[in-house]
Amino acid sequence: MIMGMKNLLFIFLVLLFLTGCAQQGKRYGDEVFSGFTTLFQPGMDSDAKCYRIPAICTAPNGDLIAAIDERVPSCDDLRSNPDINIVIRRSPDNGASWSNCETVVDYPLGQSASDPSLIVDHQAGIVFLFYNYMDLTREKDVYYFRVIQSTNNGKSWSDPKDVTAQISKPEWKYDFKFITSGRGIQTQNGRLLHTLVNLTNGLHVFGSDDHGGNWYLLDTPLTPGDESKIAELANGAWMVNSRTHGTGFRYVHISSDEGKSWIS
Repeated sequence: MIMGMKNLLFIFLVLLFLTGCAQQGKRYGDEVFSGFTTLFQPGMDSDAKCYRIPAICTAPNGDLIAAIDERVPSCDDLRSNPDINIVIRRSPDNGASWSNCETVVDYPLGQSASDPSLIVDHQAGIVFLFYNYMDLTREKDVYYFRVIQSTNNGKSWSDPKDVTAQISKPEWKYDFKFITSGRGIQTQNGRLLHTLVNLTNGLHVFGSDDHGGNWYLLDTPLTPGDESKIAELANGAWMVNSRTHGTGFRYVHISSDEGKSWIS
């Protein structure tokens, strides 16, 4: 009986704590959260059947940039979809209002771009948008890595640059590989870092030390690891948090020597 009362008391305290958290969660600063804004949805701006794989960042001037796959004929992924574009919307007021949908990557039918990810270089004032590219008409199942950049906070973008040779290996050509979606980082010392996955040869970090002029691969594969995100910790160490298949767990990889070695 006493044990049962203790269990009931514990459950009551947990519920009380969660209720308090929920009430606090309604507020951001001094403003009451008022709802959600749908940025991308079939039928809003185009005939696209599906929008998937969102990414968002804060540009150097404070604007928000949201990017996503515009999957025109279906929700199928890159290797099965002949028409995927990358579109963005921008907000100058922390999400209160947004620009119309803008297409920033659009290839002819049969060529697709997918899985946008963003890195903000605050030192140089550049926003990088990475994506995975495939020509399904001529090289189906061959993945390429490309990037565009903006020097005016997302208002306009450069022509695509193919960086596959810089951050991949020739023997990987026919491997299932992709730059992970979402966002990379800039470290305290100005280095740009991001992650890519090769399902045969492991998760890798890649980066740039010259504000995106050149990119390189860190040849220290992390396993297990699939879609991942990288962060710099307060002590300067790098942390990669990784999704894994079939384990029921996520894996965290830590490097204290700038990617030369990892503890998982």
